[in-house]
Amino acid sequence: MSPSAGIPQFSAAGTAGLLGPAAAADALAGVLRAGLDPETCPPRSSLPVAGGGELLLMPAAAGAYAGVKIAGVAPRNPALGLPRITGSYLLLDGPTLRPLALFDGAALTALRTPAVSALALRHLAPAGRPLRLLLFGSGPQAYGHLEAVLAIRRLAEVVVVARDPAGGERLAAHARELGVPARPGAAAEVADADLVICCTTAREPLFDGRLIGPGATVVAVGSHEPDAREVDTALVRRAAVYVESRAAALREAGDLLVPEAEGAIGPGHISGTLADLVAGRMPGGGTGSSPQLFKSVGMAWEDLAVAVAWFEAAGRNSAT
Repeated sequence: MSPSAGIPQFSAAGTAGLLGPAAAADALAGVLRAGLDPETCPPRSSLPVAGGGELLLMPAAAGAYAGVKIAGVAPRNPALGLPRITGSYLLLDGPTLRPLALFDGAALTALRTPAVSALALRHLAPAGRPLRLLLFGSGPQAYGHLEAVLAIRRLAEVVVVARDPAGGERLAAHARELGVPARPGAAAEVADADLVICCTTAREPLFDGRLIGPGATVVAVGSHEPDAREVDTALVRRAAVYVESRAAALREAGDLLVPEAEGAIGPGHISGTLADLVAGRMPGGGTGSSPQLFKSVGMAWEDLAVAVAWFEAAGRNSAT
């Protein structure tokens, strides 16, 4: 945290010891229990930028706070040694709209997205035994999701499937440093996984959904575009599907919209939402008769909830 710009500024380093994925998931659950309805949240605004990038604007307001994220998605950045996701988050006092803090947008997203997945997995993933995790991707979201899952569940093994073999081995080595047996692997190993997490930039399915076991849980977080997907129609057709918001999913979730366009499913195929799970309106946990799929597109209310939790944790820390 730095006050150099007149208001506190928060970077990735600022989360250390303040807010982990489990606490961030608690914050998300708290705003849902307080009555926030994700179905009423405004959609993100998207502006194409010359060079193949995309500028996103994501405002939200709830309780005593408001905020807005300005995020850039620049697919060519990694080749230049720059992060793919850039941006900032401005947190405001709700009643006065006075700026309270400025957050590194990429750091906030790197914490928020795994926390959303962790909250869903609290309700969907088995808790009684160590799980075999197959993780697609080796970027910041893959690291964040590994640590988020370890915060809520025991893991027997981690298998990393990455486009970059060296990146996959580095992530596997990180998992071993965290005390979990881990190795690089292949997409077909989804057949033996209890939990499959997809956090990639893929635009086409990563694996054959027919291989997923009936008791497995799949999380897909990599895209928010109606024509991009990480999971295939075969899985979506078989699965009990959960989303953050029906409205957001039916605008942005290519994982669901492509199967719908193919006539394989209809809008009613969605089993429930994150709010349903948190409120106990949906049992979750699965019956073992079909896989479970949680599809996340990322929403502005989630950024706000996690930014508030981070801001308040920093305030408590500075007061001690």
